[in-house]
Amino acid sequence: MFKANEEYLKLPGSYLFSTIAKKTKAYTDAHPEASIIRLGIGDVTQPLPGAVIDALHKAVEEQAHAETFRGYAPDLGYSFLREIMAKEDYAARGCDIGADEIFISDGAKSDSANIQEIFAPECKIAVCDPVYPVYVDSNVMAGRTGTYDPDTQSWSNVIYMPCTAQNGFTPDFPDETPDMIYLCSPNNPTGAAMSRDSLQAWVDYANRVGAVILYDSAYEAYISEENIPHTIYECEGARTCAIELRSFSKNAGFTGLRLGTTVIPKDLCDRSGHALHPLWARRHGTKYNGAPYIVQRAGEAVYSPEGKAQVRQIIEGYMKNARFIRESLAEMGYEVYGGVNSPYIWLRTPGDMTSWAFFDHLLADANVVGTPGSGFGPAGEHYFRLTAFGSYENSVEAMRRIAKM
Repeated sequence: MFKANEEYLKLPGSYLFSTIAKKTKAYTDAHPEASIIRLGIGDVTQPLPGAVIDALHKAVEEQAHAETFRGYAPDLGYSFLREIMAKEDYAARGCDIGADEIFISDGAKSDSANIQEIFAPECKIAVCDPVYPVYVDSNVMAGRTGTYDPDTQSWSNVIYMPCTAQNGFTPDFPDETPDMIYLCSPNNPTGAAMSRDSLQAWVDYANRVGAVILYDSAYEAYISEENIPHTIYECEGARTCAIELRSFSKNAGFTGLRLGTTVIPKDLCDRSGHALHPLWARRHGTKYNGAPYIVQRAGEAVYSPEGKAQVRQIIEGYMKNARFIRESLAEMGYEVYGGVNSPYIWLRTPGDMTSWAFFDHLLADANVVGTPGSGFGPAGEHYFRLTAFGSYENSVEAMRRIAKM
């Protein structure tokens, strides 16, 4: 008789956002008259940029002709996209990243879950707390995390690095030395962004202790302050200690199209001298047939002059929402963070209310959906995340409702 993978059976409950969806559906089924404003899941709402739409149409037309038809994509992705990313995202910022060090995929979520496969099972992971759940859950599936304590909502073999108001939501170096360090800046869920000096210190630390940084830069397009790096490779020494994950979802609205990248410099080796680039290339070629040609052409269009201008306009719209939400909550007396270099607003729940109790309160009394901070880790308890990805009108209405609670 077959057996299920016991590591998967260790996962507590359902995925955070699946739980939110179920609770919201239960409420709306019981209250069909309710007008729900959803500021929970970080999904975009503005239409795709016009330059992207035009590129998609053109690429689809190419598929009608034998001489321009495209089937399976190259393992690393099409060179036209990798080369323009190397130029615009890295060379333009003074970073030495080659097109052949960029792997095209169907999104940063998939890559952040799959990248752990190229590391030994005994590797110790360190995560910011609170943290994007995929980082921990994918390592649970790989058998790295030990046992789960429901009281502390933590895993025995995971090094949690608390990110609190006291340390500016930027992690301190852990007492125990990790092998893999997950960093996300601007951060999901807190909205905090690491300064150049802070990130350089982490690069220096990783090189010193022989750890690898898995750096999630999915929200780099929202950075507005000059002292915040847009890529970890702006830091000296990052080529020998860092893997970077990038996404087209939150900047250009590709949550439905699916497109992302993983950057692995050829200089990056484990402690035995094994380069990680060919390992990921082997995994990529074996388990993945590539993002569709039409989607990669759409990604290329993001870097056109028209695409850049349209993406900036989209981001400005979301950040207008973020500023309004942040300022409105502050005026109401909430302790609030984020919303400056990120489309996420991180607020302290009133009194001693738990994150899930505040979720229920907000849903029932304001018909607004957000995300409980405890779903992101132990240090997220008594905090709550709201997103700025809705319309401006809904953002205004949501704040009006919350003010009346």
